[in-house]
Amino acid sequence: MKLDTNSHSVFLLHYHLVLVVKYRRNVFNDDISNRSRQIFESIAPNYQITCLEWNHDQNHVHVLFKAHPKTEISKFINAYKSASSRLLKKEFPQIRHKLWKEMFWSQSFCLITAGGAPLEVIKEYIENQGEK
Repeated sequence: MKLDTNSHSVFLLHYHLVLVVKYRRNVFNDDISNRSRQIFESIAPNYQITCLEWNHDQNHVHVLFKAHPKTEISKFINAYKSASSRLLKKEFPQIRHKLWKEMFWSQSFCLITAGGAPLEVIKEYIENQGEK
């Protein structure tokens, strides 16, 4: 297992994030998910976050990422949700037919530290999202 380091610490912080579309509307397809991931990955370095795995179902996304101990994860999540909501609605106008108000994401989210289950199990779970 390779640990991350900085000048004063050694760490390995993995998180499993689930973000749900407002009203659990089925808006995600591969194109919207891919663009959503691109937005995530463009904002993440500003918060010392690295995306490890990404997948979606029709009304939510799962993200496995690692972070730095000083990362303010809630600030990152809010920045991501705000930017992605604005950009996705602008770039995919069909979203507005399912979400008639300004919000794209539900206010709540699920953030779980990934330490109890092996990461391969979590990766496999995320890879299989949306499959029957």
